[in-house]
Amino acid sequence: MVPEIDLQRLATAGADGAVVIDVRNPDEYATGRVPGARLVPLPALAGRLSELPADGPVYVICQAGGRSTEATALLRRAGIDAYSVIGGTAAWTAAGRPVETDASEER
Repeated sequence: MVPEIDLQRLATAGADGAVVIDVRNPDEYATGRVPGARLVPLPALAGRLSELPADGPVYVICQAGGRSTEATALLRRAGIDAYSVIGGTAAWTAAGRPVETDASEER
């Protein structure tokens, strides 16, 4: 079982400048994401661990929670304080929260 964070806690952490990574595929990421989330697709994650902070939490999001759970487990094994976002981007969008796209506009 990996530690999880709910949408409200993610919104608060994001407003405080938290590191949020989106482990979906680039095409999914381009269509809409949590503002400020950085793309690190799950297949590339193991090779990009050095890009992530070792001294603070990392919040991991995907579409619904499956890939973020897998990614969070990998990050925690690597010693990174990671948390999976419950419900993922689908829940974020369904809750009416702001979304960024590749056009850099919020909708």
